[in-house]
Amino acid sequence: MDVTPGVIAHSPRQRWRPENCDRIALVLQGGGALGAYQAGVYEALHEAGIEPDWIDGVSIGAINGALIAGNPPERRLERLREFWELVTSRHLPDIFPHADEPRRLRNLLQSCMTLLLGQPGFFTPNVPNPWLSLRGAKTATAFYDSTPLLHTLRELVDFDLINNDTVRFAVGAVNVTTGNFIYFDNAKQTILPQHIMASAALPPGLPMVRIGSDYYWDGGLVSNTPLSHLMEEAVTGNMLVFQVDLFSARGEVPRDMSDVLAREKEIRYSSRTRLVTDQFRVLHSSKVVLRNVLNKVPDEKLSQQERELKEKLKALPRISLLHLIYRKAVYEDQALDYEFSTVSMKEHWERGYQDTKNTLTQKDWLTIPSEEVGLVVHDVHQLAEMC
Repeated sequence: MDVTPGVIAHSPRQRWRPENCDRIALVLQGGGALGAYQAGVYEALHEAGIEPDWIDGVSIGAINGALIAGNPPERRLERLREFWELVTSRHLPDIFPHADEPRRLRNLLQSCMTLLLGQPGFFTPNVPNPWLSLRGAKTATAFYDSTPLLHTLRELVDFDLINNDTVRFAVGAVNVTTGNFIYFDNAKQTILPQHIMASAALPPGLPMVRIGSDYYWDGGLVSNTPLSHLMEEAVTGNMLVFQVDLFSARGEVPRDMSDVLAREKEIRYSSRTRLVTDQFRVLHSSKVVLRNVLNKVPDEKLSQQERELKEKLKALPRISLLHLIYRKAVYEDQALDYEFSTVSMKEHWERGYQDTKNTLTQKDWLTIPSEEVGLVVHDVHQLAEMC
């Protein structure tokens, strides 16, 4: 099918993928309330008939990923809307003037409401507070109880569907006792609600989650961007990858303490995504060069190890990676990831939708690169900066 996304409208049931593309992947970073941006990205992809068959997520990216992988394509958008409308249903009335400083004040009050009351369908304050709890008590290691999230996941996600291998699905978490990062992957184990909750258990707010005999925290403590898992596991098959980040490594010089806290959070949770992406591009290019060199050498002149490597490199995947990054508004401060208002949620969603629509108009970006190139990276924001 000859398709130009962003120009030709698609029915949600019409599937599209580039020529020579074996799978479409969605890589979702963590970022709390900013996760509505990822829902907007998915809506634009869904409209274009682009459905992922591989999803890697961390934290809120794991939750959004579960809502997508755990529902049939015709229900995914509906489930995403149900979740985001539920967790932003407690909000201040929209009575503030539409200007930067009043909006900053409104966001501050909304984030304070989250700290005091939690969010419906997500988390509630622990009573007593952990500082007033006995050592070892259930309430002693987190400020909130994430039981509401467990109920929400069970209601909105079909875990049997996640585990039937229709979509490759993995979420990242950190082992509390060893500090090691781990991916729970439906290609290797049965995914349960607890795996999603573990990936989203950011301390000290949310409690660690027990799986088997081990306890886990949010994967963002080690790496908030799950691109490495995708690249390491995707040893064969050509891919179109949409990497959706909620924190930008780039930003302005802070002018006050609120700016300092916001910028520190961006740098910490962006997980150096551009650097990681560039490193994979260099590594992939090196493999392409090595493959080409080995192909010029007769097999009888190669060692057994070299012949095995030559055979392995024959299946080297070709990858086109489209990088989308949320850029915070001037009125958003360090609380942007726990400011769960309906107004902000709709803005984040719309920006994800529009960024993706703009990306999909770049028809050349949706093509799988040649064997000589191997891997290409496109960034809608860099394009905007050049224009």
